[in-house]
Amino acid sequence: MDFDYTPEQEQFRSRLRAWMEATAAELFGDLVASSSVTVESLLYGRDDQLWQKMLEYHRRLHDAGYLALHWPKDWGGSQAGVVEQSIYQDEALRLGLPLYGANNFAIDRIGPTIMLLGSEEQKQRYLAPMLTGEEIWCQGYSEPNAGSDLAGLQTRAVLEGDCFVLDGQKVWTSNAHRADYQVLLVRTDPAAPKHRGISYLLVDLRSPGITIRPLMQITGEMGFNEVFYDGVRVPKDNLVGKLNEGWQVSIATLMFQRASGGVRHPVERTMGELIALAKRVAFDGRPACNSAYIRQRLAQFAAEARCIRLGRYRAMSAQLRGRVPGPESSIGKLCATELSLRLAMFADEMLGPYANLESGSPGTVEGGKWTSRIIAARESTIAGGTSEIQRNIIGERVLGLPKG
Repeated sequence: MDFDYTPEQEQFRSRLRAWMEATAAELFGDLVASSSVTVESLLYGRDDQLWQKMLEYHRRLHDAGYLALHWPKDWGGSQAGVVEQSIYQDEALRLGLPLYGANNFAIDRIGPTIMLLGSEEQKQRYLAPMLTGEEIWCQGYSEPNAGSDLAGLQTRAVLEGDCFVLDGQKVWTSNAHRADYQVLLVRTDPAAPKHRGISYLLVDLRSPGITIRPLMQITGEMGFNEVFYDGVRVPKDNLVGKLNEGWQVSIATLMFQRASGGVRHPVERTMGELIALAKRVAFDGRPACNSAYIRQRLAQFAAEARCIRLGRYRAMSAQLRGRVPGPESSIGKLCATELSLRLAMFADEMLGPYANLESGSPGTVEGGKWTSRIIAARESTIAGGTSEIQRNIIGERVLGLPKG
């Protein structure tokens, strides 16, 4: 297999890299240059000044034609090839920038779902403001008693005339505090089996009866929220797909998400930072990079990171042959997030007692960024479907194993 890009693709990479580096330096300065900013902290934090910069970055991405390379031209995208999309993803993650500006959920999965299954009126109404960043979106799936078992959700929607009336609660809702709209899974037929009787709605978060409260994470960040619905009225026209068949619509959204799940975790960038860390700190009384144990572990991690990249190339080849991403996309998500967790745990081992020092404490290493990463490391193995759920999908739907 030839892994080299064509001259035209290399020109695209060079042009894109120059644009991204210049734009990131202007808007985010030392934050990106120091590698201290993660995709999540740029997107989901509560720093209003940084959020305004994110919105400006979003607008510039859109104006430059890089924001939605995977969207059709009919809906404002660039309809770029799979290889160009991969190049873009590499360059964004290399700088630690979010893939889709300030509207990750919308550009990545909600917009494509509406294109696939939404009505013509919904496409005309919602897609353009997603691209421009005029309307920010979030995703309302998980509930206090329905996380990995999403089909167990209990938030109710009762059809009264031309409106659904909503009551219930969602939790772990990323970016709800910034969002204007939300895709929401609700139960519309409580008598049906749990995978049926679910509907997929588009909800205006400014509607009366909605309360959004922040959730404090162990890192001190508050990117997650819990959202309460008390008699919220949603127009019937905001139903995507058929009534009581929202589970199939939600699967489409999850497949778009998991198709890029392995991409979204910059394990190769983290690998480079971990190698640089090994050159700076001591382990067993000598430079960590001189330890055979450290070098062997780093080599193993590097090999696994390379395998994840090759897995991406395999998926890319399948797409070039016209295949639609399927359940095998869970493999990329599982491998990338589990490796990301082990990289953080190994940083903890290398740093020893210094891993316990918070940012701003005397003696911190690299500003305490590894401490924050270590504390937050397990999140990526839970968000977007736990590792256990991914293994079930791979076993049952890829390998054809019987259900446990």
